[in-house]
Amino acid sequence: MTTIVNWFKERVPVDGDQLREMTNEPVPNHLKRWWFCLGGTPAYLFVIQIITGILLAFYYEASPDRAYQSVQFITDEAAFGWYIRSVHKWGATLMIAAVILHQMRVYFTGAYRKPRELNWMIGMCLLVCVLAVGFTGYSLVYEQLSFWGATVGANISESVPVVGTFMKEIMLGGESYNQNTLSRFYVLHAAVLPALIVFLLVIHITLIRLQGVTEFKFEDEKEGAPDHFNFFPDHLYTELIMGLMLMILLSALATVLPATMGPPADPLVTPEVIKPEWFFYVTFRWLKLFSATVAILSMGFIVFVMFVWPFIDSWIRKRWPASEASVWIGILGVISIIALTIWEGAVSH
Repeated sequence: MTTIVNWFKERVPVDGDQLREMTNEPVPNHLKRWWFCLGGTPAYLFVIQIITGILLAFYYEASPDRAYQSVQFITDEAAFGWYIRSVHKWGATLMIAAVILHQMRVYFTGAYRKPRELNWMIGMCLLVCVLAVGFTGYSLVYEQLSFWGATVGANISESVPVVGTFMKEIMLGGESYNQNTLSRFYVLHAAVLPALIVFLLVIHITLIRLQGVTEFKFEDEKEGAPDHFNFFPDHLYTELIMGLMLMILLSALATVLPATMGPPADPLVTPEVIKPEWFFYVTFRWLKLFSATVAILSMGFIVFVMFVWPFIDSWIRKRWPASEASVWIGILGVISIIALTIWEGAVSH
C-alpha cells in the first residue's frame, strides 16, 4: 500500500495537508440550516439524472416508430427498468422544484445584490435550462399528451414576434412535427442542455468560491460563538446526509408512484384535454388569459425583469433606502405563480 501511495505522490505532487487546506474553506454558520443548502440539492439530483439517463439511453430509440415501444419495454420488461425510469422522472420533478426554491431563497435573502449580480443571472440561465430539459424529456416518451404538448409548445413559440417561425422550425426540425423532431429533442435533452448546465454550474460555483457565500446573522445565535465552521468534514457530512435522504425519497416515490404509460401518440386525434407538466402550468394558464401575442410579450418582459432584477433592486434602494419593495414584489410574484399553477391544475380544460 505504501508503494502505491508513493507512486502516486511522485506523479501527483500534491500533499494531503495542502489539498485539505485548499478545499477546507470556512463555511458561514447559517449553512447549518437546511433551507440554505438548496444549492447543493439540484446539483445532487442532476448527477442522479445523468446516471439514470445513461441507463435509459441503452434501450431508448428516438424515432416516432420505436420511441413509445422502447419506453414501454423499459417500463415493463427491462430489469429494474421501471425503477430507473421512475427515479429519472421524480428526480427531474424534484430538481426543477429545488432550483425554483433555491432562486426564491436567494431572492428573499437579497443574496443577488452587489457583487453577486452576475451569479444571479447565471442562476436564471440554469433555471431556463432545467425547464427546457424537463420539456424535452417529457416529449421523448411519445405519448398522446407528450406529443400534443410538444406540438402546442412549438405553436406557442411561433407567436414570438420576428423570430417565432424560426424558433418553431429549429425546435421541430421543420414546419410541423416530423420524423426528425424526436431525435432533435433527444440530442437537446441528452447532450446539448446537460453540457450547457455543466458549463454554467462550473462558472456558478467558481464565482461562489471567488466571492464567498453571502453571510447572515440570526438572533438565536449565541454571543461569542464561532461565525464559521469547516467545510470538511462538517458541511460535507451535511450534504451527504441530504443526498442520502433524497435517494430514500426518490426510491419511495419511484416505488409508490412509479412512472406509467399513457396511450401512444396519434397525430390524427387531438385529445380533449392537453396539459403540460406541472412546472409549465403557470405559463399555460397565462396563455389562456390573454391573446397569444400579448401573453408571449408579457411573459418575455417578466423573464427579462427577473434576469436584470439585481440592477432594478439597486435602483430602488438608491432612491428609497428603507423600502421593502423588493420583498413585497417577490411575495406578490410567488402568490401569483402558486395561484395560476393551482388554477390550471384544478380545471379540466
